Amino acid sequence: MDLGLDDKTQPLSPKENDAGVVLTEEAKRRQRLRSLAIAWALFALVVMFFLVTIVKLRANVASPPF
Repeated sequence: MDLGLDDKTQPLSPKENDAGVVLTEEAKRRQRLRSLAIAWALFALVVMFFLVTIVKLRANVASPPF
């Protein structure tokens, strides 16, 4: 069964490929805003985990289990 694939051919280098998808200025702006929103959400999640950890540690230190 011949699939027409030649093992000797090399894939094109990035310089030889097409330009790919070219974004408009509006699409670039929306992509940047979406990336910033994701970054802020991730930052808020990290801060929340940090604060919850600090609060739990302080609670355990304030009342040791004697």
